Amino acid sequence: MTRAALVVRGGWEGHAPVAATDLFIPGLRANGYAVDVADSPAVYADGEYLAGVDLILQCYTMGSIEPQQFAALEAAVRAGTGFAGWHGGIIDAYRNTPAYCQMVGGQFACHPAKAPDECEGVPDDVFLPHRITMLPAAHEHPITAGIDDFDLVTEQYWVLTDPYNDVLATTTVPARTGDPWRRPVTSPAIWTRRWGAGKIFVVTAGHSLDVLEHPSVRTVIERGLLWASR
Repeated sequence: MTRAALVVRGGWEGHAPVAATDLFIPGLRANGYAVDVADSPAVYADGEYLAGVDLILQCYTMGSIEPQQFAALEAAVRAGTGFAGWHGGIIDAYRNTPAYCQMVGGQFACHPAKAPDECEGVPDDVFLPHRITMLPAAHEHPITAGIDDFDLVTEQYWVLTDPYNDVLATTTVPARTGDPWRRPVTSPAIWTRRWGAGKIFVVTAGHSLDVLEHPSVRTVIERGLLWASR
């Protein structure tokens, strides 16, 4: 039976929303999904359409969502539509709508930079080596089973979140000389969340195509999309 997926992509172009989602659309089609693509959250206002969507993959950084759009989206998720994404495309979106942040379970706060004497005024200033650490729950979860801790050199997301998330992996920002925080800060890096009958999946890595193509990141996303689906 064919299932329905909606890809919503756009917003800030620094996250290459078209190229990034194009990495995963073929896999959805290979798993039996008919895939629609939209370039703005305006599609969310059509509640009748969303009721027939099994999975929403969102890669839409920043931007805003209108009240009627979010109301229909949230109603669809409550009724069973899966909602999934990575990095700023899901947790640095629609900051004008706190209820959206509550639904997805986290909000990007910052990505710490290198030490001041190492910064050169380029985007790479916030690319830091860091580890994604799998928690015990990850070993048996269908999204992360068989995946060990892995290291990345990219943006490390400091995330504001809440205890309702089912966290599968974390990453820890160290406290360095000159930082205003005084002890290491651990944020979730991979999590799931139930919202009504809907399932939500988030991974915080994914700033650029090379990160999305990292074997562990790509596997987690491919599995997470299928897990979140109705």
